[in-house]
Amino acid sequence: MKTRSGRTVYSTESPVSRKEEPARGSFRSLPPAEQSPRVRRDRAGRGGKTVTVAGPLVLTRDEATALLASWKKLCGSGGTLKEGKTADGSPAFELEIQGDHADRLVGELVKAGYRAKRAG
Repeated sequence: MKTRSGRTVYSTESPVSRKEEPARGSFRSLPPAEQSPRVRRDRAGRGGKTVTVAGPLVLTRDEATALLASWKKLCGSGGTLKEGKTADGSPAFELEIQGDHADRLVGELVKAGYRAKRAG
């Protein structure tokens, strides 16, 4: 039975599971040669602590997690994965590594085939 506004008041049909909804932002991967991530040092909103931010990177979540893990081992530091957007609005990731490791990460990205640049 529905009200005038169209809202279901009572129904004998099976409920819609929220698990069936698509995940936030469908991430797909782009080849490294088609991406130009920027690597910058940032301190804003972090209590004076320095982090190195690399992105936007259009990768799947698994690829981004694997890349972040390898960078954390390389730098001997912690880090996190943030969801963001590219300039055209498509979903992407930003990888944050604690400390100032910008030059090292630019080198790693270039070695992997990305057109990375240092920003800031």
